[in-house]
Amino acid sequence: MNQSSVNLRIIILLFIVCNGFSQKNTDEEITYIYVEGDSIPKTAIELNEILILNRVKFTSKEDIKNYYLIKRRTLKVYNYAKLASERLDSLESRFSRITSKRERKRYAKLVQKYIDNEFSEELKKLSRSEGRILIKLIHRQTGSTAFDLIKNLRSGWNAFWFNNTAKLFDLSLKSEYDPYTNKSDFYIEDILQRAFQNEQLERQSSKLVLDYYDIRSKWENN
Repeated sequence: MNQSSVNLRIIILLFIVCNGFSQKNTDEEITYIYVEGDSIPKTAIELNEILILNRVKFTSKEDIKNYYLIKRRTLKVYNYAKLASERLDSLESRFSRITSKRERKRYAKLVQKYIDNEFSEELKKLSRSEGRILIKLIHRQTGSTAFDLIKNLRSGWNAFWFNNTAKLFDLSLKSEYDPYTNKSDFYIEDILQRAFQNEQLERQSSKLVLDYYDIRSKWENN
């Protein structure tokens, strides 16, 4: 086979391939999706991850009653914990740009004063049970216990004082959120995931490493 014949075959092959792609693009109709509030058309929409949430298996009527009590309290206090996480992120971001210890202390007091003025009266209305769940959720959303947050933002003595005061009301600022070993915390996690899914609550990622399916599997196997 001479060189000209080989070149001719290559040219024909390239023509067929290119023509095939051209024909495909011509024949296929591209569908564009217009999203409200976005002027740029899209060919696909990225969907949020969805968890498959089966019903929780209860072992007694007392368990069912407990679950719905926790649900009511969790839905009530979650936004306070979410706010605490947002304020902490804002504080840490600002702190990274402040070198003066005096200025840091002053800014921390401003943030605390803002939160106190805006939410202190609402927080005073919380019941003891709601306060316990809020302390747990603060740990879930910030990655730090309420005790450690106070200790870092103010002083160790103040944290100790607040914790002892909380104990008078059967609360501990050192309480941690652990749905792997605490059944009530597992209920809280399940309630949150369902509330995020149906948009009853605005989702905010936990600062803790949590795998809902691992947590659920652990309790179902037990």
